[in-house]
Amino acid sequence: MYKFIRSLLFLLSPETAHRISLAGLSRFSGRSADLSPTPSEDAPINVMGISFQNRLGIAAGLDKNGAHICALAALGFGFIEVGTVTPRPQSGNPKPRLFRIPKAAALINRMGFNNVGVAALIANVQRANFQGILGINIGKNADTPLEKAVDDYVFCLEKVYPHASYIAVNISSPNTPGLRELQNVAYLDHLLSQLKKTQMECAKKHQRYAPLVVKISPDLDAQQLKQLAETLLAHRVDGVIATNTTLARDPVRQFKQAKETGGLSGKPLFELSLNTVTQLGHHLAGGIPIIACGGISNKAEMAQMISAGASLVQIYTSFIYQGPGIVKRFL
Repeated sequence: MYKFIRSLLFLLSPETAHRISLAGLSRFSGRSADLSPTPSEDAPINVMGISFQNRLGIAAGLDKNGAHICALAALGFGFIEVGTVTPRPQSGNPKPRLFRIPKAAALINRMGFNNVGVAALIANVQRANFQGILGINIGKNADTPLEKAVDDYVFCLEKVYPHASYIAVNISSPNTPGLRELQNVAYLDHLLSQLKKTQMECAKKHQRYAPLVVKISPDLDAQQLKQLAETLLAHRVDGVIATNTTLARDPVRQFKQAKETGGLSGKPLFELSLNTVTQLGHHLAGGIPIIACGGISNKAEMAQMISAGASLVQIYTSFIYQGPGIVKRFL
């Protein structure tokens, strides 16, 4: 059934199809549906002090504004991550900015953190009244200078903290100019220092500890990855998401869409993401849990990520290509 629906959706522009699909999910499977996660054989899994009924989550970017939380939860995901959200609303990069590569089960996007802003996202989260595990992914506005980026992240952290099961810090999107510079130790050390300080203040204020995780790029070389892992450990970050999209094009060079700028996601990203998870697993040695994300399209690949050191797994592009039944196929 979904293959037929997908064939119709793929006649539309990717962004239009995305909007229609999420609206359809909310209409037909939203609040009236069972919002319980699909339990897995090894459930519950305790990660970052949170009990997960299954290891499979939906990655940030699919529901940027937190407007479809209940619909996604009704599909059986163990956790939902919304965002990336910025302090102020922004329209993102000019369209077109999202491109399908169906023969490679891939996407290229240069969205640029288009979102309604943190206040509107929080209103959506409150309206959903979702009782499951909700991650909120935060970023900086495109016009905020890099030297002031920490202010944007601290602002968002303070705002979303009471509403999030965990907070993800996006410093790895390739579509906001200069953002990936925050992964360099000089910037990252200062950023994490301020965020951990704010996290502790929020935990005391709200009498609840919400873990802080960092989402990283798959394009870091071995030395950069080692330094980053050491910095995460030094600041006692609660988790790391590996990975975001890649700027690499070798796996899709034969397709015309490869000329488009932006981040590549989907099946061609899997090996790069798996390699990052494997290296992280070695450097972190269990000190920080890893959430694997990037090109995971079936149960076997999910198992590979877990064997490589991941505790949890997120998907996005494979959900676009395979549809709402994907959770049952993974679990």
